[in-house]
Amino acid sequence: MNIKPGDVVLLTGASGGIGVYFVRALARLRVRLVLAAFPGNILVELRAEIAAGGCESADLVCDLREPEERAKLVEFARDRFGRVDVLINCAGIEFNSYYHELTEAKIAEVLAVNLAAPMLLTRLVLPGMLAQKRGHIVNIASLAGKSGPAFQEPYAATKAGLIAFTSSLRAAYRAEGVSASAIVPGFVEAGIYARLKAKAGISAPFWIGVSQPEAVVRAVLRAIEQDHPEIIVNPIPVRPLLAFKAMFPRAGEWLAGKIGSNDFFRRAVEAEKKAEK
Repeated sequence: MNIKPGDVVLLTGASGGIGVYFVRALARLRVRLVLAAFPGNILVELRAEIAAGGCESADLVCDLREPEERAKLVEFARDRFGRVDVLINCAGIEFNSYYHELTEAKIAEVLAVNLAAPMLLTRLVLPGMLAQKRGHIVNIASLAGKSGPAFQEPYAATKAGLIAFTSSLRAAYRAEGVSASAIVPGFVEAGIYARLKAKAGISAPFWIGVSQPEAVVRAVLRAIEQDHPEIIVNPIPVRPLLAFKAMFPRAGEWLAGKIGSNDFFRRAVEAEKKAEK
């Protein structure tokens, strides 16, 4: 799907760590943007910034944990611009913790924002896309959904779910002119990683590396325009490791532990627990 000036793009997590980069890149394409975020502290400033460059936009503070808020968001986009051509599900949350110490409420929050919201927003925009026989859904997943790192159980589960959801969408709707892509970043120098790095006191393991947010933005645009099913964004190739783990689960688990990602998350958890004392 070629992104054209005037296309309507609905972006969740617009004011988050990586969301801001999406906003600026999309604005340069002269699309019309619907920006959703919670609590949405900088939405007004973002809109003023892109308006100066000629980008038309609308914003809505939207708590994606609430079903009625999701429906309100899609209705808002249609009322403002008449349709949705591209949906980018970027909003996400995580709680880095021992799983048994997470409250049920926190687990439910991760499931609601990271998986239920993208699935249900997609369901709400699909009829309009199918009617115009044109549309694309982008789900921002994570390597956590493929590797299952320690202390990330709810987050990893939701990201794995997003990857599978995207695959099913493509199989069902591509022949109708509507497609979907999963973007699978590793550590990104923005948002969640920045916070965890500060807690852990160490950077991401060398054998995984850290991507810049601009690389994720480029992957999203390429996925839409070239209809990629999935793009992994990571400075060091990880597909061989993922393939090895799939073929040899026990050996792959051992190797993943040696690379150091589990230790990174463990140190972040321990630092947070120490700070709470």
